[in-house]
Amino acid sequence: MPISPDFTSFYEHEWDINFTQCAPNAYLKYVDLCNLLQLTAAEHSILGGLSFNDMQEHHQAWVLSRIRIEIDSLPKWQDKVTVKTWIENLEGSRSIRNIEMYLDGKKIAGATTYWVVFNTQHRKAEPLALPHEHFDKYGDHKATEHSFSRINILQETEKITERTVVLSDLDIVNHVNNTKYLEWCLDTMNPKTILKQQIKSLEMNFLRELNLDDQVEIHSDEDHGYFSVTKDDKVCFALVLERK
Repeated sequence: MPISPDFTSFYEHEWDINFTQCAPNAYLKYVDLCNLLQLTAAEHSILGGLSFNDMQEHHQAWVLSRIRIEIDSLPKWQDKVTVKTWIENLEGSRSIRNIEMYLDGKKIAGATTYWVVFNTQHRKAEPLALPHEHFDKYGDHKATEHSFSRINILQETEKITERTVVLSDLDIVNHVNNTKYLEWCLDTMNPKTILKQQIKSLEMNFLRELNLDDQVEIHSDEDHGYFSVTKDDKVCFALVLERK
């Protein structure tokens, strides 16, 4: 698609929180928070001519490599939120994009995301084939207090459970969607942590893609502040969460 006449480098989108996105406490699920942040980024890419369909002309797609989300509070059912997003930098095959969520004019969550251009045929990273000079880059405008940290994937953990990748785990790029890893890990936690909104931040690192019928294990440390998803003893995903 050509660049939309409505395109701006700084983009915002309003979303209504519906009941399918909410946990039993009527507040937005952490997984659906991630979904809304990424859907806003996708809408911005569509307007700017960098959508999935645009990139598929070159057998490319954006895949999420790292994300850090800092959460002050969560919206609830029937709330209307505004999500704002902009690109911090974009060079070669990699881009950092910032995203913020607002409720009644107050910022309630912020995320910094690290994306990689992925060749969907060769299954590896490569430089973006499409022009992006029309996107202004906001190198000094941050959405989070802290940037990405180096997650230690060698720390001691215990296996909590195992699972097989099924069709509903896959997305349009034909691998496990990034929000599924988070969902798998959160489902192993004490529900009170989720329902009482005790999570202050989430930081995730996506290291290897997973595909249909893959056999994986979910591990955690003693305090359940670190989780990993492994296949054949190799870490495919790492999560660090901080409680309030």
